[in-house]
Amino acid sequence: MKRTTSAVAVAAALALAVAACNANNQSTSGGSTTGAAEAGGTFHILSTSKEISLDPAKSQNLGTSTIHLVLRGLTSWKTSPDKAAELVPDLATDTGQVSADGKTWTYKLKPGLKYADGTPIVAADIKYGVERSFAPELSGGLGYHKSLLVGGDKYAGPYKGAQLASIETPDDSTIIFKLNKSFGDWPWIVSMPAFSPVPKAADKDPAHYGEDPVASGPYQVKSYSPGSKLELERNPNWDKSTDEARTGLPDSIVIDMGLQADVVNQRLIADAGDDKFAAATGVSLPAALIPTVNGNPAVKSRVATSPSGALLYLALNTKRPALANPAVRKAIEYAVDKQAVQVAEGGPEYGGEIASTLITPGIDGYSKFNLYDAPPAGDPEKAKQLLAAAGVSNLKLLMVADTDTGMDVAQAIQQGLKRAGITVQIKPLDAQPLTDLITGNKADFDLTVSSWLPDFSSAIGNIQPLFASSEIGNGGYNISRYSNPAVDAAINAATAEPDKAKSAAAWGALDKQILADAPVVPLIYARNAFLHGSKVQNFYLPSYPPYPNVLGVGLSK
Repeated sequence: MKRTTSAVAVAAALALAVAACNANNQSTSGGSTTGAAEAGGTFHILSTSKEISLDPAKSQNLGTSTIHLVLRGLTSWKTSPDKAAELVPDLATDTGQVSADGKTWTYKLKPGLKYADGTPIVAADIKYGVERSFAPELSGGLGYHKSLLVGGDKYAGPYKGAQLASIETPDDSTIIFKLNKSFGDWPWIVSMPAFSPVPKAADKDPAHYGEDPVASGPYQVKSYSPGSKLELERNPNWDKSTDEARTGLPDSIVIDMGLQADVVNQRLIADAGDDKFAAATGVSLPAALIPTVNGNPAVKSRVATSPSGALLYLALNTKRPALANPAVRKAIEYAVDKQAVQVAEGGPEYGGEIASTLITPGIDGYSKFNLYDAPPAGDPEKAKQLLAAAGVSNLKLLMVADTDTGMDVAQAIQQGLKRAGITVQIKPLDAQPLTDLITGNKADFDLTVSSWLPDFSSAIGNIQPLFASSEIGNGGYNISRYSNPAVDAAINAATAEPDKAKSAAAWGALDKQILADAPVVPLIYARNAFLHGSKVQNFYLPSYPPYPNVLGVGLSK
């Protein structure tokens, strides 16, 4: 999955499946950040999805999303309106104990944990849950662990009786993971859906397990009608004292499904009946409704906006003759009119801040810098000077763009580069052919606009999938075809570093090292904006992830 302005991008990091997400956006963290949230009531989520699966093996959900209301992992995410996402213990007593070589991680489960039916949660259930994520019939979930666990490259799941020896459960409360390389972000990996416990005895019909999974979180499935409604009710055996990531405030949660995006927004603007207790968690506010929202203070106060978000960037195909020279790419860095891109995306308030880095705000390792300091509208004269010094004139480039979502931004870039004497031809493509082209092995294009957001709060997700040589072609998202052995070595070193501060510093240095070669032009940090009803409290969007944390939402009466 992947796309430009509104994007969900999936790549392979370390040959792991790395997903990235984005949506269209806004300016400070508006909406209800704190409020008189009380226990009780029914929280409604208005969704365009026609089907919802709560199968942890098939899920690509971020750590603050709906699936984690029903399922817990070894670790979880805690967010606040103004701080970076924090990793906290969930079913485990801590975020993991690592061996000296960085390849073995050990977790102990908290005592007294139970499923909704009262049976105990044991380590073997987490092992089985991870093992079933390798089964080909349950494909599609986040798969970072699949190439990190020893033997994972050959393992095909538990349904023919095989177990994965690199996951050990010496007793009911201990689980040990053996990795084939040092990987400092493993504590984030075990917060992902695949690390939710699944009792083997409950997995009699794997294809339909996601319709009513065994609940370990504060809620369990009450009913599910595909295309219509998913109802969640309280899990009577969830113990709040063991769970610092979830508040479990509403009595029930109803996901109204199959709605049109414009209907979702119009209902939330109207704020009538049950919609006072409703919110959109995946339907962003479109540019067409911005005047309506801005013209009504009561509505505007109910728009939650992210301070930052996915990086929207222009990829320069470094393997194309016209762009092989770094001096030419640096000229383009100066020539691009980022302000016009920002306007095309909804302006400063709803589009996002102008970007100059690869690591996005809210991720450890981010620091504000600009190697190509130019006015927001660019510096075409500086670009002309660089092109002249490089002996380049009459530069002609081919840009591929998404027919539905990418044309406004493509045209803004085209006009900006024209001022520097660079001619850009835009070739519109539908989403799937575009993805196939830019991630394929042939790559007949010079420029394309893309968007990227990490799956967890580590700068590995900003850097590795987009700039490691291993991610060129074969479906990878190094769409600028950037290959630098020194960068590859630095990526490997940063990946292996278990110390959080040292890792962040290493990724921050890589941000500058890569941008010095100018394989991409950062455009904006795209904001997200979501409406909510007047009775919804604790609904806010942090810098990362730029989506509401439904685990903490409550209602007022």
